[in-house]
Amino acid sequence: MAAAILIDTEVFSQHAWLAPWRLMAEELVTAWQQQSDALHACLAAKQSQFHAVPQASLPDGEAYETFIARTQTVPTRNNAHDFFNGLAWLRFPQTKQQLNRLQAQAINQQGVTAQRGALRDALTVFDENAALLCAPDILWQALLKQDWQTLFVTHRQAWQEAHLTLFGHALLEKLLSPYKSITAHVLCMPVPPEVQAAGDQALDHWLSQWIQTDFIQTKPFVPIQVLGVPGWWPANENAAFYADDQVFRPQKKQGH
Repeated sequence: MAAAILIDTEVFSQHAWLAPWRLMAEELVTAWQQQSDALHACLAAKQSQFHAVPQASLPDGEAYETFIARTQTVPTRNNAHDFFNGLAWLRFPQTKQQLNRLQAQAINQQGVTAQRGALRDALTVFDENAALLCAPDILWQALLKQDWQTLFVTHRQAWQEAHLTLFGHALLEKLLSPYKSITAHVLCMPVPPEVQAAGDQALDHWLSQWIQTDFIQTKPFVPIQVLGVPGWWPANENAAFYADDQVFRPQKKQGH
């Protein structure tokens, strides 16, 4: 059997964006190290609903999302991608269930086609790469305009009152080996401060209520360069970090 891709727990103390996942991740990694070919079993031991099962449980010809909805189990491989997907199911179970519910409904209505369609595409982008932002309005306005200098330099101090939560499991996987251009899709719905302060369960409930077809299929996302967040990457202490217009690209102007 192929060796599992194990994760060094030190990364969760080295990088600010992984800090909220640290305790949960370290416990899971410890268990995974003892059962290197059974990430699914390590996850299932911590889950009550939608528990992980071996990838081989997914029948040939059945869509992944349909299988999850039908069986309330999540096929899981022994790799970093599915490690973070499992963590997301642990931390945000209501939201993950809602994402799956809408995916399965769309597949039931439209079948599995070469192109996913607007709804399934938006759900996949969110699931894989989303982030949530609780921040002062001055930062939101700069973000929506993709005015990176204003967002990260001019109003840098305002980030002390902000909180960026990374949700997407593919995003978290990429950030195991961080590079400057990694970009998250921020949901264009500010997290209320009282929800942020109430903790993960409140945040999960709030977020799951926003994952609805009419809203999410419009792709209500705005990009943000994760390593640009003040305090998250040493190099961004120098304002020249943000002068790279291949990464911090100005917003495209609309045609007339």
